[in-house]
Amino acid sequence: MWGSVGRTAVAKILAMGVAGVFGLVNTRLIIAHFGADAYAQYGLLASFPGLMPFTDLGIGAVVINAVASSSNLAKDTVVRRTLTTALRAMTGSALVIAAVGVCLQVLGLWPAVLGGKLLPGGETAATWCLLIYAAALPLGIGQRVIVGMGRSAVQVLSQAIVSPAMTVLLLVAVAAGVDDGNRVPVFSYAANTLVSIVCLAVACWAAGPLLLDAARDLPRLRSVPGVKIIGTAGPQLVQSLAIPIAFQTDRLLLSHLGQGNSLAEYNLAASMFGLLTQTISVTGVAMWPQFAKARARGRIESPFRPALIFSAIALVLALILVLLTPWAARLLSDGRITLPAVLLVAYALDVVVEAFKQPLGMYMTDPHGLQFQMLPVLVLVPTNFALSWTLIAYCGAAGPILGSALSVIVCQLAPYSWWVRRDLRRRRTAAGAGEEEPESASTSV
Repeated sequence: MWGSVGRTAVAKILAMGVAGVFGLVNTRLIIAHFGADAYAQYGLLASFPGLMPFTDLGIGAVVINAVASSSNLAKDTVVRRTLTTALRAMTGSALVIAAVGVCLQVLGLWPAVLGGKLLPGGETAATWCLLIYAAALPLGIGQRVIVGMGRSAVQVLSQAIVSPAMTVLLLVAVAAGVDDGNRVPVFSYAANTLVSIVCLAVACWAAGPLLLDAARDLPRLRSVPGVKIIGTAGPQLVQSLAIPIAFQTDRLLLSHLGQGNSLAEYNLAASMFGLLTQTISVTGVAMWPQFAKARARGRIESPFRPALIFSAIALVLALILVLLTPWAARLLSDGRITLPAVLLVAYALDVVVEAFKQPLGMYMTDPHGLQFQMLPVLVLVPTNFALSWTLIAYCGAAGPILGSALSVIVCQLAPYSWWVRRDLRRRRTAAGAGEEEPESASTSV
Protein backbone atom coordinates (compact mmCIF):
# COMPACT_ATOMS: atom_id res chain seq x y z
CA MET A 1 0.00 0.00 0.00
CA TRP A 2 2.67 2.49 1.00
CA GLY A 3 4.63 1.87 -2.17
CA SER A 4 1.57 2.80 -4.23
CA VAL A 5 0.85 5.82 -2.03
CA GLY A 6 4.46 7.01 -2.21
CA ARG A 7 4.65 6.67 -5.98
CA THR A 8 1.36 8.52 -6.35
CA ALA A 9 2.55 11.35 -4.08
CA VAL A 10 5.77 11.76 -6.07
CA ALA A 11 3.80 11.65 -9.33
CA LYS A 12 1.42 14.34 -8.04
CA ILE A 13 4.29 16.60 -6.99
CA LEU A 14 5.97 16.18 -10.38
CA ALA A 15 2.68 16.80 -12.20
CA MET A 16 2.01 19.96 -10.18
CA GLY A 17 5.55 21.18 -10.84
CA VAL A 18 5.21 20.70 -14.58
CA ALA A 19 1.73 22.25 -14.56
CA GLY A 20 2.99 25.23 -12.58
CA VAL A 21 5.89 25.99 -14.92
CA PHE A 22 3.99 25.52 -18.16
CA GLY A 23 0.93 27.23 -16.65
CA LEU A 24 2.94 30.43 -16.25
CA VAL A 25 4.09 30.15 -19.87
CA ASN A 26 0.53 29.58 -21.05
CA THR A 27 -0.78 32.54 -19.08
CA ARG A 28 1.87 34.75 -20.64
CA LEU A 29 1.12 33.50 -24.15
CA ILE A 30 -2.64 33.92 -23.80
CA ILE A 31 -2.57 37.43 -22.35
CA ALA A 32 0.21 38.69 -24.62
CA HIS A 33 -1.15 37.29 -27.89
CA PHE A 34 -4.91 36.91 -27.41
CA GLY A 35 -5.58 39.58 -24.78
CA ALA A 36 -6.88 39.84 -21.22
CA ASP A 37 -10.51 39.33 -22.28
CA ALA A 38 -9.60 36.04 -23.95
CA TYR A 39 -7.81 34.97 -20.77
CA ALA A 40 -10.88 35.79 -18.69
CA GLN A 41 -13.17 33.81 -21.02
CA TYR A 42 -10.69 30.92 -21.00
CA GLY A 43 -10.82 30.78 -17.20
CA LEU A 44 -14.61 30.85 -17.28
CA LEU A 45 -15.08 28.09 -19.84
CA ALA A 46 -12.30 25.94 -18.36
CA SER A 47 -14.31 25.77 -15.12
CA PHE A 48 -17.05 23.57 -16.65
CA PRO A 49 -15.63 20.24 -15.35
CA GLY A 50 -15.47 21.61 -11.81
CA LEU A 51 -19.12 22.60 -12.04
CA MET A 52 -20.12 19.13 -13.28
CA PRO A 53 -18.53 16.56 -10.95
CA PHE A 54 -21.55 14.31 -11.40
CA THR A 55 -21.16 13.62 -15.11
CA ASP A 56 -19.66 10.15 -14.68
CA LEU A 57 -22.74 9.20 -12.58
CA GLY A 58 -20.58 7.59 -9.89
CA ILE A 59 -19.38 4.97 -12.38
CA GLY A 60 -15.76 5.47 -11.38
CA ALA A 61 -16.37 3.72 -8.05
CA VAL A 62 -17.94 0.74 -9.83
CA VAL A 63 -15.03 0.31 -12.23
CA ILE A 64 -12.32 0.70 -9.57
CA ASN A 65 -13.96 -1.86 -7.26
CA ALA A 66 -14.54 -4.38 -10.04
CA VAL A 67 -11.03 -4.13 -11.47
CA ALA A 68 -9.29 -4.18 -8.07
CA SER A 69 -11.31 -7.23 -6.94
CA SER A 70 -10.46 -9.37 -9.96
CA SER A 71 -7.80 -12.07 -9.71
CA ASN A 72 -7.60 -12.62 -13.49
CA LEU A 73 -8.48 -9.35 -15.14
CA ALA A 74 -7.96 -10.31 -18.78
CA LYS A 75 -10.43 -13.24 -18.56
CA ASP A 76 -12.90 -11.96 -15.94
CA THR A 77 -16.34 -11.96 -17.58
CA VAL A 78 -17.95 -10.15 -14.63
CA VAL A 79 -15.47 -7.27 -14.94
CA ARG A 80 -16.03 -7.24 -18.71
CA ARG A 81 -19.81 -6.90 -18.24
CA THR A 82 -19.22 -4.25 -15.58
CA LEU A 83 -17.07 -2.22 -17.96
CA THR A 84 -19.70 -2.57 -20.68
CA THR A 85 -22.37 -1.31 -18.28
CA ALA A 86 -20.12 1.57 -17.26
CA LEU A 87 -19.43 2.52 -20.88
CA ARG A 88 -23.17 2.51 -21.64
CA ALA A 89 -23.91 4.79 -18.70
CA MET A 90 -21.03 7.18 -19.50
CA THR A 91 -21.99 7.27 -23.18
CA GLY A 92 -25.56 8.17 -22.21
CA SER A 93 -24.27 10.94 -19.96
CA ALA A 94 -22.02 12.20 -22.76
CA LEU A 95 -24.93 12.36 -25.20
CA VAL A 96 -27.00 14.37 -22.71
CA ILE A 97 -24.14 16.84 -22.14
CA ALA A 98 -23.61 17.25 -25.88
CA ALA A 99 -27.34 17.79 -26.43
CA VAL A 100 -27.44 20.44 -23.69
CA GLY A 101 -24.54 22.28 -25.29
CA VAL A 102 -26.16 22.26 -28.73
CA CYS A 103 -29.52 23.37 -27.32
CA LEU A 104 -27.93 26.30 -25.49
CA GLN A 105 -26.25 27.31 -28.73
CA VAL A 106 -29.37 27.00 -30.88
CA LEU A 107 -31.58 28.81 -28.37
CA GLY A 108 -29.02 31.54 -27.78
CA LEU A 109 -28.94 30.92 -24.03
CA TRP A 110 -25.18 30.86 -23.46
CA PRO A 111 -25.03 34.58 -22.48
CA ALA A 112 -27.77 33.97 -19.91
CA VAL A 113 -25.81 31.06 -18.47
CA LEU A 114 -22.30 32.51 -18.60
CA GLY A 115 -22.96 36.23 -18.39
CA GLY A 116 -22.55 39.00 -20.88
CA LYS A 117 -18.72 39.15 -20.97
CA LEU A 118 -18.20 36.51 -23.63
CA LEU A 119 -16.13 37.44 -26.65
CA PRO A 120 -17.93 37.66 -30.00
CA GLY A 121 -18.36 34.05 -31.01
CA GLY A 122 -17.84 32.89 -27.43
CA GLU A 123 -21.12 30.95 -27.53
CA THR A 124 -19.73 28.69 -30.25
CA ALA A 125 -16.53 28.21 -28.27
CA ALA A 126 -18.55 27.20 -25.21
CA THR A 127 -20.48 24.65 -27.28
CA TRP A 128 -17.30 23.15 -28.69
CA CYS A 129 -15.87 22.89 -25.18
CA LEU A 130 -18.89 20.91 -24.01
CA LEU A 131 -18.83 18.69 -27.10
CA ILE A 132 -15.15 17.84 -26.59
CA TYR A 133 -15.76 17.23 -22.89
CA ALA A 134 -18.67 14.93 -23.72
CA ALA A 135 -16.65 13.00 -26.31
CA ALA A 136 -13.85 12.45 -23.78
CA LEU A 137 -16.16 11.27 -20.99
CA PRO A 138 -16.42 7.59 -22.06
CA LEU A 139 -12.69 7.55 -22.79
CA GLY A 140 -12.13 8.37 -19.12
CA ILE A 141 -12.90 4.76 -18.23
CA GLY A 142 -9.24 4.06 -18.91
CA GLN A 143 -8.22 6.23 -15.96
CA ARG A 144 -10.56 4.29 -13.64
CA VAL A 145 -9.16 0.98 -14.85
CA ILE A 146 -5.60 2.14 -14.18
CA VAL A 147 -6.50 3.24 -10.65
CA GLY A 148 -8.27 -0.07 -10.03
CA MET A 149 -5.15 -1.92 -11.10
CA GLY A 150 -3.20 -0.12 -8.37
CA ARG A 151 -1.39 2.19 -10.80
CA SER A 152 -2.65 5.53 -9.54
CA ALA A 153 0.79 7.04 -10.07
CA VAL A 154 0.50 6.45 -13.83
CA GLN A 155 -2.91 8.12 -13.94
CA VAL A 156 -1.67 11.12 -11.93
CA LEU A 157 1.56 11.44 -13.91
CA SER A 158 -0.38 11.42 -17.18
CA GLN A 159 -1.98 14.70 -16.12
CA ALA A 160 1.41 16.35 -16.47
CA ILE A 161 0.99 16.35 -20.25
CA VAL A 162 -1.96 18.79 -20.18
CA SER A 163 -0.04 22.03 -19.70
CA PRO A 164 2.78 21.18 -22.16
CA ALA A 165 0.19 20.10 -24.75
CA MET A 166 -1.62 23.40 -24.20
CA THR A 167 1.67 25.25 -24.70
CA VAL A 168 2.29 23.46 -28.00
CA LEU A 169 -1.19 24.32 -29.28
CA LEU A 170 -0.80 27.96 -28.25
CA LEU A 171 2.63 28.23 -29.90
CA VAL A 172 1.26 26.74 -33.13
CA ALA A 173 -1.59 29.27 -33.05
CA VAL A 174 0.82 32.15 -32.43
CA ALA A 175 3.15 30.97 -35.20
CA ALA A 176 0.20 30.64 -37.59
CA GLY A 177 -0.98 34.15 -36.75
CA VAL A 178 -4.29 32.96 -35.25
CA ASP A 179 -5.55 35.70 -32.95
CA ASP A 180 -9.07 34.40 -32.25
CA GLY A 181 -9.33 34.19 -28.44
CA ASN A 182 -12.21 31.74 -28.75
CA ARG A 183 -9.71 29.06 -29.75
CA VAL A 184 -7.97 29.16 -26.35
CA PRO A 185 -10.55 27.27 -24.21
CA VAL A 186 -11.00 24.74 -27.02
CA PHE A 187 -7.25 24.11 -26.91
CA SER A 188 -7.58 23.50 -23.17
CA TYR A 189 -10.26 20.83 -23.59
CA ALA A 190 -8.31 19.19 -26.41
CA ALA A 191 -5.22 19.01 -24.17
CA ASN A 192 -7.24 17.46 -21.34
CA THR A 193 -8.73 14.90 -23.72
CA LEU A 194 -5.20 13.79 -24.50
CA VAL A 195 -4.91 12.52 -20.90
CA SER A 196 -7.95 10.27 -21.37
CA ILE A 197 -6.55 8.94 -24.64
CA VAL A 198 -3.15 8.17 -23.10
CA CYS A 199 -4.69 6.46 -20.06
CA LEU A 200 -7.04 4.46 -22.28
CA ALA A 201 -4.08 3.25 -24.33
CA VAL A 202 -2.18 2.28 -21.16
CA ALA A 203 -5.25 0.48 -19.78
CA CYS A 204 -5.74 -1.44 -23.03
CA TRP A 205 -2.09 -2.48 -22.99
CA ALA A 206 -2.15 -3.51 -19.31
CA ALA A 207 -5.54 -5.27 -19.29
CA GLY A 208 -5.17 -7.11 -22.57
CA PRO A 209 -8.32 -7.42 -24.71
CA LEU A 210 -10.65 -6.65 -21.78
CA LEU A 211 -11.52 -3.05 -22.67
CA LEU A 212 -11.82 -3.74 -26.39
CA ASP A 213 -14.13 -6.68 -25.72
CA ALA A 214 -16.23 -4.54 -23.35
CA ALA A 215 -16.49 -1.84 -26.04
CA ARG A 216 -17.61 -4.39 -28.64
CA ASP A 217 -20.39 -5.48 -26.28
CA LEU A 218 -21.64 -1.89 -25.96
CA PRO A 219 -24.48 -2.15 -28.54
CA ARG A 220 -25.40 -5.77 -27.67
CA LEU A 221 -28.10 -4.84 -25.19
CA ARG A 222 -29.96 -8.16 -25.32
CA SER A 223 -27.15 -10.66 -25.64
CA VAL A 224 -24.91 -8.85 -23.15
CA PRO A 225 -27.13 -7.43 -20.39
CA GLY A 226 -25.63 -5.03 -17.91
CA VAL A 227 -24.88 -5.68 -14.26
CA LYS A 228 -26.48 -3.96 -11.31
CA ILE A 229 -24.35 -0.98 -10.33
CA ILE A 230 -26.73 1.35 -8.50
CA GLY A 231 -25.59 0.11 -5.06
CA THR A 232 -22.12 1.53 -5.70
CA ALA A 233 -22.69 4.25 -8.30
CA GLY A 234 -25.67 5.84 -6.51
CA PRO A 235 -23.91 6.65 -3.21
CA GLN A 236 -20.81 7.81 -5.08
CA LEU A 237 -22.96 10.13 -7.20
CA VAL A 238 -24.57 11.61 -4.09
CA GLN A 239 -21.15 12.35 -2.63
CA SER A 240 -19.89 13.89 -5.87
CA LEU A 241 -22.86 16.28 -5.72
CA ALA A 242 -22.81 17.08 -2.01
CA ILE A 243 -19.12 17.50 -1.24
CA PRO A 244 -18.45 20.35 -3.74
CA ILE A 245 -21.48 22.18 -2.35
CA ALA A 246 -20.15 21.75 1.18
CA PHE A 247 -16.64 23.03 0.50
CA GLN A 248 -17.03 25.46 -2.39
CA THR A 249 -19.11 28.05 -0.55
CA ASP A 250 -16.24 29.46 1.54
CA ARG A 251 -15.39 32.32 -0.80
CA LEU A 252 -19.05 33.19 -1.24
CA LEU A 253 -19.54 33.41 2.53
CA LEU A 254 -16.41 35.54 2.97
CA SER A 255 -17.55 37.80 0.15
CA HIS A 256 -20.79 38.51 2.03
CA LEU A 257 -19.66 38.32 5.66
CA GLY A 258 -15.90 38.86 5.73
CA GLN A 259 -14.25 42.07 6.86
CA GLY A 260 -11.22 43.84 5.44
CA ASN A 261 -8.85 41.60 3.49
CA SER A 262 -10.36 38.34 4.69
CA LEU A 263 -11.21 37.10 1.19
CA ALA A 264 -7.76 38.00 -0.13
CA GLU A 265 -6.14 36.27 2.87
CA TYR A 266 -8.23 33.16 2.25
CA ASN A 267 -7.34 33.07 -1.46
CA LEU A 268 -3.63 33.48 -0.82
CA ALA A 269 -3.53 30.79 1.88
CA ALA A 270 -5.64 28.46 -0.26
CA SER A 271 -3.22 28.81 -3.18
CA MET A 272 -0.46 27.36 -0.97
CA PHE A 273 -2.21 24.88 1.31
CA GLY A 274 -4.40 23.75 -1.59
CA LEU A 275 -1.35 22.06 -3.14
CA LEU A 276 -0.95 19.95 0.00
CA THR A 277 -4.64 19.03 0.29
CA GLN A 278 -4.74 18.08 -3.40
CA THR A 279 -1.75 15.80 -2.92
CA ILE A 280 -3.38 14.17 0.11
CA SER A 281 -6.64 13.55 -1.74
CA VAL A 282 -4.95 12.09 -4.81
CA THR A 283 -2.56 9.86 -2.87
CA GLY A 284 -5.41 8.71 -0.64
CA VAL A 285 -7.19 7.31 -3.69
CA ALA A 286 -4.19 5.00 -4.21
CA MET A 287 -5.36 3.12 -1.09
CA TRP A 288 -8.78 2.35 -2.62
CA PRO A 289 -7.75 -0.59 -4.84
CA GLN A 290 -5.58 -1.98 -2.04
CA PHE A 291 -8.54 -2.22 0.34
CA ALA A 292 -10.81 -3.52 -2.45
CA LYS A 293 -8.28 -6.23 -3.33
CA ALA A 294 -7.99 -7.23 0.35
CA ARG A 295 -11.80 -7.54 0.61
CA ALA A 296 -11.96 -9.70 -2.49
CA ARG A 297 -9.33 -12.07 -1.13
CA GLY A 298 -10.79 -12.30 2.35
CA ARG A 299 -7.94 -10.40 4.02
CA ILE A 300 -8.81 -8.08 6.90
CA GLU A 301 -6.83 -4.83 6.73
CA SER A 302 -7.63 -2.08 9.20
CA PRO A 303 -7.43 1.50 7.90
CA PHE A 304 -6.68 3.00 11.32
CA ARG A 305 -2.92 2.45 11.25
CA PRO A 306 -2.63 3.94 7.72
CA ALA A 307 -4.82 6.84 8.92
CA LEU A 308 -2.47 7.56 11.83
CA ILE A 309 0.62 7.36 9.64
CA PHE A 310 -0.95 9.42 6.87
CA SER A 311 -2.12 12.15 9.28
CA ALA A 312 1.29 12.22 11.04
CA ILE A 313 3.04 12.79 7.70
CA ALA A 314 0.47 15.45 6.83
CA LEU A 315 1.05 17.17 10.18
CA VAL A 316 4.79 17.39 9.57
CA LEU A 317 4.27 18.79 6.07
CA ALA A 318 1.60 21.22 7.30
CA LEU A 319 3.88 22.54 10.05
CA ILE A 320 6.69 23.07 7.54
CA LEU A 321 4.25 24.95 5.33
CA VAL A 322 3.05 27.01 8.29
CA LEU A 323 6.64 28.12 8.90
CA LEU A 324 7.23 28.96 5.24
CA THR A 325 3.88 30.59 4.49
CA PRO A 326 4.49 34.04 6.09
CA TRP A 327 7.63 34.46 3.97
CA ALA A 328 5.89 33.14 0.85
CA ALA A 329 2.87 35.39 1.46
CA ARG A 330 5.08 38.50 1.64
CA LEU A 331 6.84 37.46 -1.55
CA LEU A 332 3.69 36.62 -3.53
CA SER A 333 1.68 39.65 -2.38
CA ASP A 334 4.57 42.10 -2.40
CA GLY A 335 4.00 42.62 1.30
CA ARG A 336 0.37 43.73 0.86
CA ILE A 337 -1.26 40.70 2.51
CA THR A 338 -0.32 39.32 5.93
CA LEU A 339 -1.78 35.96 6.86
CA PRO A 340 -2.99 35.74 10.50
CA ALA A 341 -1.72 32.91 12.67
CA VAL A 342 -5.22 31.57 13.27
CA LEU A 343 -5.66 31.05 9.51
CA LEU A 344 -2.43 29.04 9.27
CA VAL A 345 -3.36 26.92 12.30
CA ALA A 346 -6.83 26.32 10.83
CA TYR A 347 -5.35 25.13 7.53
CA ALA A 348 -2.90 22.84 9.34
CA LEU A 349 -5.81 21.30 11.29
CA ASP A 350 -7.83 20.89 8.10
CA VAL A 351 -4.91 19.13 6.37
CA VAL A 352 -4.45 16.67 9.25
CA VAL A 353 -8.18 15.93 9.47
CA GLU A 354 -8.39 15.32 5.73
CA ALA A 355 -5.37 13.01 5.88
CA PHE A 356 -6.90 10.94 8.68
CA LYS A 357 -10.21 10.70 6.82
CA GLN A 358 -8.77 9.45 3.53
CA PRO A 359 -7.87 5.85 4.56
CA LEU A 360 -11.21 5.45 6.35
CA GLY A 361 -13.11 6.59 3.27
CA MET A 362 -11.03 4.34 1.00
CA TYR A 363 -11.79 1.36 3.25
CA MET A 364 -15.52 2.13 3.04
CA THR A 365 -15.71 1.68 -0.73
CA ASP A 366 -17.78 -1.49 -0.85
CA PRO A 367 -21.53 -0.95 -1.48
CA HIS A 368 -22.39 -1.08 2.23
CA GLY A 369 -19.67 1.42 3.13
CA LEU A 370 -20.55 3.82 0.33
CA GLN A 371 -24.23 3.67 1.26
CA PHE A 372 -23.40 4.43 4.89
CA GLN A 373 -21.35 7.46 3.82
CA MET A 374 -24.34 9.14 2.18
CA LEU A 375 -26.14 10.33 5.33
CA PRO A 376 -23.03 11.80 7.03
CA VAL A 377 -22.12 13.61 3.82
CA LEU A 378 -25.62 15.04 3.44
CA VAL A 379 -25.54 16.20 7.09
CA LEU A 380 -22.10 17.69 6.44
CA VAL A 381 -23.43 20.24 3.94
CA PRO A 382 -25.67 22.30 6.29
CA THR A 383 -23.33 21.71 9.26
CA ASN A 384 -20.33 23.12 7.43
CA PHE A 385 -22.35 26.06 6.15
CA ALA A 386 -23.67 26.94 9.62
CA LEU A 387 -20.28 26.58 11.33
CA SER A 388 -18.50 28.61 8.66
CA TRP A 389 -21.14 31.34 8.82
CA THR A 390 -20.79 31.57 12.61
CA LEU A 391 -16.99 31.38 12.81
CA ILE A 392 -16.34 34.07 10.20
CA ALA A 393 -17.48 36.70 12.72
CA TYR A 394 -14.85 35.52 15.23
CA CYS A 395 -12.00 34.20 13.09
CA GLY A 396 -12.29 36.06 9.79
CA ALA A 397 -10.72 34.18 6.88
CA ALA A 398 -10.01 31.21 9.16
CA GLY A 399 -13.73 30.76 9.88
CA PRO A 400 -14.63 28.64 6.83
CA ILE A 401 -11.51 26.49 7.24
CA LEU A 402 -12.23 25.81 10.91
CA GLY A 403 -15.85 25.17 9.99
CA SER A 404 -14.79 22.60 7.40
CA ALA A 405 -12.38 20.83 9.76
CA LEU A 406 -14.89 20.68 12.62
CA SER A 407 -17.74 19.52 10.39
CA VAL A 408 -15.57 16.75 8.93
CA ILE A 409 -14.62 15.60 12.44
CA VAL A 410 -18.24 15.51 13.61
CA CYS A 411 -20.00 14.38 10.42
CA GLN A 412 -17.40 12.08 8.87
CA LEU A 413 -14.54 11.03 11.14
CA ALA A 414 -16.76 10.07 14.08
CA PRO A 415 -19.39 8.04 12.14
CA TYR A 416 -16.80 6.58 9.74
CA SER A 417 -14.67 5.39 12.67
CA TRP A 418 -17.71 3.78 14.29
CA TRP A 419 -18.71 1.99 11.08
CA VAL A 420 -15.17 0.78 10.32
CA ARG A 421 -14.71 -0.60 13.86
CA ARG A 422 -18.02 -2.43 13.61
CA ASP A 423 -17.19 -3.81 10.17
CA LEU A 424 -13.74 -4.99 11.29
CA ARG A 425 -15.27 -6.70 14.33
CA ARG A 426 -17.89 -8.39 12.12
CA ARG A 427 -15.31 -9.63 9.62
CA ARG A 428 -12.94 -10.89 12.31
CA THR A 429 -15.79 -12.75 14.00
CA ALA A 430 -16.78 -14.31 10.67
CA ALA A 431 -13.16 -15.22 9.92
CA GLY A 432 -12.79 -16.82 13.35
CA ALA A 433 -15.87 -18.90 12.70
CA GLY A 434 -14.54 -19.95 9.30
CA GLU A 435 -17.21 -17.99 7.45
CA GLU A 436 -15.07 -15.32 5.83
CA GLU A 437 -15.16 -15.96 2.11
CA PRO A 438 -13.40 -13.96 -0.60
CA GLU A 439 -15.78 -11.64 -2.39
CA SER A 440 -16.17 -11.94 -6.12
CA ALA A 441 -15.91 -8.96 -8.44
CA SER A 442 -19.68 -8.92 -8.80
CA THR A 443 -20.14 -8.65 -5.03
CA SER A 444 -17.71 -5.73 -4.90
CA VAL A 445 -19.67 -3.99 -7.64
